[in-house]
Amino acid sequence: MADALSAIPASVLRNLADKLYEKRKNAALEVEGVVKQLTAVGDHDKITAVINLLTNEFTYSSQANHRKGGLIGLAAATVGLTSEASQHLEQIVPPVINSFSDQDSRVRYYACEALYNIAKVVRGDFIVFFNQIFDALCKLSADSDANVQSAAHLLDRLVKDIVTESDQFSIEEFIPLLRERMNILNPYVRQFLVGWITVLDSVPDIDMLGFLPDFLDGLFNMLSDSSHEIRQQADSALSEFLQEIKNSPSVDYGRMAEILVQRAASPDEFTRLTALTWINEFVKLGGDQLVPYYADILGAILPCIADKEEKIRVVACETNEELRSMEADPAEGFDVGAILSIARSQLSSEWEATRIEALHWMSALLNRHRDEVLNFLNDVFDTLLKALSDPSDKVVLLVLEVHAGIAKDSMHFRHLVVFLVHNFRIDNSLLEKRGALIIRRLCVLLDAERVYRELSTILEGESDLEFASIMVQALNLILLTSSELSDLRDLLRKSLVNAAGKDLFLALYASWCHSPMAIISLCLLSQAYQHVSSVIQFLAERDVSVKFLVQLDKLVNLLETPIFAYLRLQLLEPGRHVWLLKALYSLLMLLPQQSAAFKVLRTRLKTVPSYSFSGEKINRSSSGNPYSQKYYITSEDHVSEDGDLNEDAQSMHSGMNFPSRLQQFKQMQDQHRMHAKSQAKARHNSMSSKDVQRTEEPIQPSTAPEINRPSRPARRGPGQRQL
Repeated sequence: MADALSAIPASVLRNLADKLYEKRKNAALEVEGVVKQLTAVGDHDKITAVINLLTNEFTYSSQANHRKGGLIGLAAATVGLTSEASQHLEQIVPPVINSFSDQDSRVRYYACEALYNIAKVVRGDFIVFFNQIFDALCKLSADSDANVQSAAHLLDRLVKDIVTESDQFSIEEFIPLLRERMNILNPYVRQFLVGWITVLDSVPDIDMLGFLPDFLDGLFNMLSDSSHEIRQQADSALSEFLQEIKNSPSVDYGRMAEILVQRAASPDEFTRLTALTWINEFVKLGGDQLVPYYADILGAILPCIADKEEKIRVVACETNEELRSMEADPAEGFDVGAILSIARSQLSSEWEATRIEALHWMSALLNRHRDEVLNFLNDVFDTLLKALSDPSDKVVLLVLEVHAGIAKDSMHFRHLVVFLVHNFRIDNSLLEKRGALIIRRLCVLLDAERVYRELSTILEGESDLEFASIMVQALNLILLTSSELSDLRDLLRKSLVNAAGKDLFLALYASWCHSPMAIISLCLLSQAYQHVSSVIQFLAERDVSVKFLVQLDKLVNLLETPIFAYLRLQLLEPGRHVWLLKALYSLLMLLPQQSAAFKVLRTRLKTVPSYSFSGEKINRSSSGNPYSQKYYITSEDHVSEDGDLNEDAQSMHSGMNFPSRLQQFKQMQDQHRMHAKSQAKARHNSMSSKDVQRTEEPIQPSTAPEINRPSRPARRGPGQRQL
């Protein structure tokens, strides 16, 4: 202290703490001269004493003017030291940096000015204080005082110049501080940080790309800043880094992929687009490095496929196709289970496009890694079954393709059909709205005969008789009307003369017994006309229900379609198809005369010729009833399977054993009849119990007959005339 006081006059020290800037400036010049003299003679002890005096008595003083004088004095001392300043920086720089957080804005301003002058003198020697200076400048960039901000910007530019030309700068020591500061949201700080990242990246000797994963997330975070300028600066920096990645032989794709996946889900459109653009390039460039991250990347891409922004959709679709085209092996880290899990989770997406692509991934995995996918079948099977109720037909068709891929082997095929029937049972709307679509598509993908045989086997033992009847009716309608099942219909038409057709007929017959109209349709399709006559005769002996008449109405309309054209042509030869005529007339007799179906069928039967085109003579009875006509066929004429053979002979001829089939049908219908009675009884008992609980009100008789009131006419039923 004494050495410093002896070196610096008291008047200079007084002026250094004066409130007037000019006096402080002149005093600083005096300090500079003193230090120059001491430097010239090499008296570093006195120089140290002067610096300590300026630090302790001035920069750490409670008086603002003293602190200002101390800062300008330290800068002057550094100027006086010139080339010798580096050995005293440990004393000079810390108090200046400490003043950056002073409560007085003018003190902070003079601290910037002082460090600026110090840096100009020592240049690269003060790099050892870089992290402290950077941290201080980071805070000053957002200072509330505009003058302090301006001074900090000037100092910042000088420090950047010094760092870019220095070979002592340590990027390894700086990155942790940068990573920490990247989370600050202040726009001025963000501009400051992006500026430094850009400058350091421009220095050839500094490998910023190698440390990109440490601050990449912060840059992406800036893309959603409210300031257009900051967004633009961050985007520019990211574009530059992406270009460097394309040209670099060694890049850590993995760590950055994790960041990009998170940013692809950002609510900000620009951030999502940029993240997807990066992911797109990574998929093309990353190679084996990205294989372990495929599932995460897919999870980021699939939701963006349905993004409301078209640019994002385009990039997402392109990336998805690129990723799916990659040939990856589970031995190389390709996680089939993780990919499958992502695809399964996206099946619940609200967006159709996302669900469709998720199913494409499932199909691709089945084709390439079938065994691995089947190992995870329990995890995805229920979800795939639920997806059959998807509101989109495109999705349902793709779900069926996946199911078909799974069901190539018999075990999984049986599993699929059993679960499908179960879903139809518990969800009537699925059968009603999507049943035809699902069954038809499965028939195309898995062979129609195989599908129908399996369904028939399951329904034959179905305990829910009402569901079985509905299901069989649906299957029968699909069989009769779908173009996809034309080969199956052709095979059934030959069932009386073809072993394969007979086998299929018998396979369907047992379950078709659940529905009378299905059996009638099957027999008409298979040309088993005598048997269908026996079935109709049995049904006529029971009470004909409204449901039966409704189904019969549909069948009559189906008989007029091209599918039954062969049957209508057989009516041209009534002598050879007596049982066909009997069956059709039997159906006609069951229909109400006023129904449209009755008129359609009667009109068709009126066209039956009285002369067979095969040469038989056909005589009609005098009554004119078409069904009362007599047929005379010579023994030489060829008799078809439905000709004049009785049913027993026909059964022996075809191997069908129709009497046994009829008995089978009767037994099944008896079960349905008993089931319907039990349900009716249960409903009656339920209604009776409710009636008992009600309080009975006595009926009061009328005191006088209403003689003059006209009687109300009775309600007429269909086809009744009022008398």
